[in-house]
Amino acid sequence: MPSIEKTCRSTSGCTITPKYHPNLTMKAVEWHGSKDIRVVDRPRPMITDPQDVILKVTSTAICGSDLHLYLNYVPGLEKGDTLGHEFMGIVEDIGSEVKNLKKGDRVVTAFDIGCDRCVYCTDHKLFSSCDSTNDSKEQEKLYGHRTSGMFGYSHITGGWDGGQAQYVRVPFADSNTLLVPDSLPDEKVLFLSDILPTGWHATEMGEVSKGQTVAIWGCGPVGMLAALSAQYKKAGRVILIDNEQYRLDYAKKHLPGIETINFSKRSTLEQLKEMVPNGPDVAIEAVGFHYSRTTAHKAQMLVGLETDPSEMLNEMIMAVRKGGIISIVGIYVGTTNGFNIGAFMEKGLRMAGGQTPCQKYWPILLPLIESGKLDPSFVLTHTMPLEKAPDMYKIFDEKKDGCVKVILKPNL
Repeated sequence: MPSIEKTCRSTSGCTITPKYHPNLTMKAVEWHGSKDIRVVDRPRPMITDPQDVILKVTSTAICGSDLHLYLNYVPGLEKGDTLGHEFMGIVEDIGSEVKNLKKGDRVVTAFDIGCDRCVYCTDHKLFSSCDSTNDSKEQEKLYGHRTSGMFGYSHITGGWDGGQAQYVRVPFADSNTLLVPDSLPDEKVLFLSDILPTGWHATEMGEVSKGQTVAIWGCGPVGMLAALSAQYKKAGRVILIDNEQYRLDYAKKHLPGIETINFSKRSTLEQLKEMVPNGPDVAIEAVGFHYSRTTAHKAQMLVGLETDPSEMLNEMIMAVRKGGIISIVGIYVGTTNGFNIGAFMEKGLRMAGGQTPCQKYWPILLPLIESGKLDPSFVLTHTMPLEKAPDMYKIFDEKKDGCVKVILKPNL
């Protein structure tokens, strides 16, 4: 647990490390090294800035991107960091400057921490690019700019405590929480914290429209929700690509009309060429950087010659039609070798990527859930008490027991 206070250098002056209660404790999921996840007792957070709320967490999920942390692939982790960026709960305490919430309100929290004051939040609605909630100099060196802060996702995204805990502090609460109706159970709205907006964002960046063919690399929860979003937008064909047959079967069961490719049997490019001779209109990457397939890229990553493999992006470049769009929502952190920029340029492709500004899509997605037009809860396969977090990280990572998505209940 961080022992010193640090304050963002932006004009907002938000405090990253919270005040902790001197007497009250809670259960929380901490990172202690590669594959070393522990549930421990630690002090409860308190209101630190006047824009804060404290949530009593009712549900929190393990995200596929949490596995990057679990396997120690993301820089900036420190022993004792609290994990978790997908969570919701009940407002337990409230800061003096919070305007739109009251004690007892039931809310979902965005994984990306926006201030709703800087130009990125106000003018562009790019809350995931907020200038006020991440003071990481390391990230600025890597990218030229900083992303927003993110809950429970290493000190390169601010070092904020995560929500895999019984209680969590939410800064700039008016910007980063969504009031949800009691008529909708946690399982239907929790994924508004990340993976449903992320799947939707993938189709927005890909400009998916009626009649198009969309190919999605990765049949995890984000890939499935990108498929759900593409179907809602009336894509003509949606093809999910993975090497785990149980996930492809799961998607076909819950998303009628979906087509699938298992690349463990034959190459993706060979199968796609047969299914879509001219190539899909849109290719969506919903996997991330640590799933390297080839020995060459694994070796380069091991010795530090690259941080991210290019093989999947190259496959998408080769697969998509001329003039098509590649949309990237899988996590990439640094540099890659062997990127096929020639094919990308000569085919006239466009590529877009980025962390999802959840808050931008909430006014669209919550009404769709309320009306029954979208139901993201189908991805959920496991619901467990928080104490089972170490076991569930292992099961999720090893893809055992038919695991697709895990919710942890901190206050059972």
